[in-house]
This record gives sequence, structure tokens and C-alpha cells, in this order.
Amino acid sequence: MRKTPVPPGEAADTPPGPVSADQSDTLAAASPAPAPKPRWLTTPTGTATTVAALVLALAVSVVLAVGLGSAVVPPRETLRYLWAALTGGLIQADELMRYQVIWQIRTPRVLLAAVVGAGLGAVGVAIQAMVRNALADPYILGVSSGASVGAVLVGVLGAFSALGIYAVSAGAFAGALVATLLVYAVSRSRAGTTPLRLVLTGVALSFGFQAIMSVIVYLAPSNEATSTVLFWTMGSFGAAVWGSLPVVAAAVLLGVLLLRALARPLDVLALGDETAASLGVNADRLRRRMFVLTAVMTGAMVAVSGAIGFVGLVVPHIVRILVGADHRRVLTVAPLAGAVLMVWVDLVSRVAVAPRELPLGVITALVGVPVFILLMRRRGYLFGGR
Repeated sequence: MRKTPVPPGEAADTPPGPVSADQSDTLAAASPAPAPKPRWLTTPTGTATTVAALVLALAVSVVLAVGLGSAVVPPRETLRYLWAALTGGLIQADELMRYQVIWQIRTPRVLLAAVVGAGLGAVGVAIQAMVRNALADPYILGVSSGASVGAVLVGVLGAFSALGIYAVSAGAFAGALVATLLVYAVSRSRAGTTPLRLVLTGVALSFGFQAIMSVIVYLAPSNEATSTVLFWTMGSFGAAVWGSLPVVAAAVLLGVLLLRALARPLDVLALGDETAASLGVNADRLRRRMFVLTAVMTGAMVAVSGAIGFVGLVVPHIVRILVGADHRRVLTVAPLAGAVLMVWVDLVSRVAVAPRELPLGVITALVGVPVFILLMRRRGYLFGGR
């Protein structure tokens, strides 16, 4: 019997009559899967809404954090004091003490916490893309350990004593720059600066700097100096003053803007050096620029706050879950998320065991460890691969 030809456009490959379970599975596998719809937060409107929400949350957090402490000031009074300080307004004589607490002590501290949190979030994103390592954070390249050695030398041996209250910050920044130069010199090879060599060199030199710091602290003649240095190396904004804010704020703001301008090359760099070269991106030269930029930002932050872990590690992963992996969106949202987080971490450190303060590194670890474990166990999210 001759078969009747099937007209074009009809389902010629569909078997007549009932379809078995095996045939149904085969047909379903052969049919193209519908393209996944982009999540709303990854769209321009969703990202803009996220940014607006974080800006509002940051403003509210700053006002609340400035007013809360051992002496609680209501938000309305806090805003009135801040407005009076900014506009030169008058306050009552019996309010002078509260005004000074708000403006001279808490405001620079809270603003410094926001600036450092923003910087840690942005640098964490950049370093994870630069070394293509999901476990990278701003301190993995040895910059923090070098800064700690510089601060220890100031606190124990009295180096940079001519700079007064800025001596510790100056010593920490100098130590960070020395660590940066050492890491770059050791990791450099004929093939360039590869991500693996950067990470391994940074980790190795970090242990070396920590050993030097431990010896200095162990041999320190003053127990008070030792406790001060140990507290500083765990992170604190207790020494925040208005004079220390402009330099670190300028370094973080300029660094975030430069990183944001490099968002497209970072997207390409995250695909690998060979892919980047095929797309016209010089991976080695971009990595050198990123290394210098992130090292300067990290050194500036460590110099005023000490070493604060987990913020630069966890915040980039959370932001990528929310807005996707595009570095334009991530580098826009991560600084705001880091700023909000750090403001509340600093507030907890001040009020949890008042009048004493908890080191910031303790709080970020207590929060960061369970959050990181939850992220790692989250289905559908890959930490640099399967």
C-alpha cells in the first residue's frame, strides 16, 4: 500500500494513535525548552528599585544608628541636631552634651562604618572576579596582614609617633603598601600575574605577616599596648574622628567609580584569560590595574577600621543572587548593601555589651558563617562551579 505524503507544516513525526510513555518522554526531550524568563530584579527596573530601597534603608539606618547607644536620642531629635550642625542652627544650652555626642562622636563613626562597608562590598566583588575564586575577599592578598604589622609597630614600638592620633592609620597604610609590593613582586612571572599565583602568594605572605605580628606582640613591653593592638586587628570604629573620614571616603568613592567603569572587562575576565584574549581584553594588564586599585582601597579601609572579615566575602554572593552576575548591577548594589550591613554591625558592637564594645570581626563572623553556609547549601547557586 502506498503511503499518503504529509503536507508541509503538519506534524509528520507525530505517531498516529496512542503514544507510549517512552515515546512521550522522547518527544518531550526533543522539543526545545522555553527560554527562562529573566528575574524581575535583574531587569533595569528591578535594579533601580533595589538601589532606591537600599538608599532609603541606608539613610534610615544612619539616623537610627546615630541616635542609639548608651544614651538614646529619638530620631526626631537626632535629625534636629544633625540639621543644626549642617546649617549652623542654634540649640539650647542644656542640649549641648547630647549635641556633641551626636555630632562629634557618633556621626563620624556611623559614616565611617558606611564608607568602609561600601568599600568592602565593592572590593570583594572585584577581587572575586579578578582571581576567579568564590572564596576570595579583600584580605586574601595579604594586604590586611601587612597593615596589621604596620599598626603593631606603631602601637608597640612607637613608630610614626610624630603624627599623633593618625600614627596608627599611617603605619597601617604603609604596611598595606609594603605587603602589596611584596605580593606583586613574588607572584610576578614571565607568563604574567595569574590568579592562582596571586592567591597562593597572598595566603603565604599573610601567614608570614601574622607570624611577625605575633612575635612583636609577644615581646611587647606593655600589656595595654598589646590589648589595644589585638582589638584593632579584629576591627573597630572606636577611633573614628571627622579628620579620618575625608581621605578614606575619597579613596572608596573613587575606587567604586573606577571599578564600576571596569564592569564590562570584569564580565569578560570572569570567563577566563583565553576567552578574554579572544574578546580583546588583556587579562594580565587588567589584573595589574585591579590589583593596585583594590590594594589601595583595602589599605585605606584597614588603616581606619582594622581587619573586618566576611563582609567582602558574603555580600557579593548575596548581591549576585538578587540581581544576577552582571558586574554593572553587582557593583552598583554591593556598595549599598555593604554600607547598610556595616552600619548595623557597628551598632550591635556598641550596644550588645555596653559600655564595652565587641570587636567588629566577632560580629561579622557570627553573622557571616551561618549565612555563608546557607548560601553554599542553596540549590541553584554555584560557588565558582559544581
